[in-house]
Amino acid sequence: MTPFELLEPQTLPEALALLSDDDAGIRPIGGGTALMLMMKAAVLAPTRLVSLRGLQGTLGSIAMTADGALHLGGLASLSALEHSALVAQHAPVITRAMTHLSNVRVRNVATVGGALAHADPHMDLPPVLAALDARVQIAGPLGTRELTIDELISGYYETALKRNEIITGVQIPASAGRAAGRCAAYLKCTTRAADDWPALGVAVSFLYSNRTISDARVVIGAATDRPTRARAAEALLSQSMGDATTLQKAGDALAAEVQFTTDAQGSAAYKRQLARVHLGRAVNAALAQT
Repeated sequence: MTPFELLEPQTLPEALALLSDDDAGIRPIGGGTALMLMMKAAVLAPTRLVSLRGLQGTLGSIAMTADGALHLGGLASLSALEHSALVAQHAPVITRAMTHLSNVRVRNVATVGGALAHADPHMDLPPVLAALDARVQIAGPLGTRELTIDELISGYYETALKRNEIITGVQIPASAGRAAGRCAAYLKCTTRAADDWPALGVAVSFLYSNRTISDARVVIGAATDRPTRARAAEALLSQSMGDATTLQKAGDALAAEVQFTTDAQGSAAYKRQLARVHLGRAVNAALAQT
């Protein structure tokens, strides 16, 4: 690797002051699970890394807010999400998804903010958070702002983050939580090999009352260049009972609407068929949680 400077600020203002919107060679680093691999492969050659490890005490918390939202600190590890009682109570779909994400060594180090800022389309957390209507909290030298997952991730490894901004947290609203009567599930297709990435991820979330689905959200990951809402499928699922006919129609609508990509995990046609089938399975998995 090319030599680089490593700085370890202890406060958020210090960290922001060390970043630069003009210099692409200066990068923040959280867990570093993706960044270090890219550096070893010579994909990135930063001149300065600003370690956020010293901010973990303030940005690593998982807590409920006064209005009932679930707050995930930007530096909370994926393992912390996996084992958090608050996450299991408010958003159990995250708990279930984490147990099948990479391996325990990665989950112990990788962070919530890093998983979002990296914007790898094969990541599991972004589509799950998108299905839960999460908002990403961002800090920069000019202040703070919030974005949805749709607004944050703009393309293949691309985000709306400026180089001198840091993801400080994620907020999942109370209306998206289990207590609000919301069901959610995440399914992915993978061979589970040691170096495997999923060919498809499907996250669904909806309200379920009187045997009727409403306010459905369907988000596709891995098979697309970014987490992608399937709005035609959502419309078909909403106000339905989730019966087999509706699930088939919703799967067909998803397959027709979403732009799938071809990569090492499979062709676009293969992923389209996977999505058509797995949407119904994801809905049924969510209904099984009721």
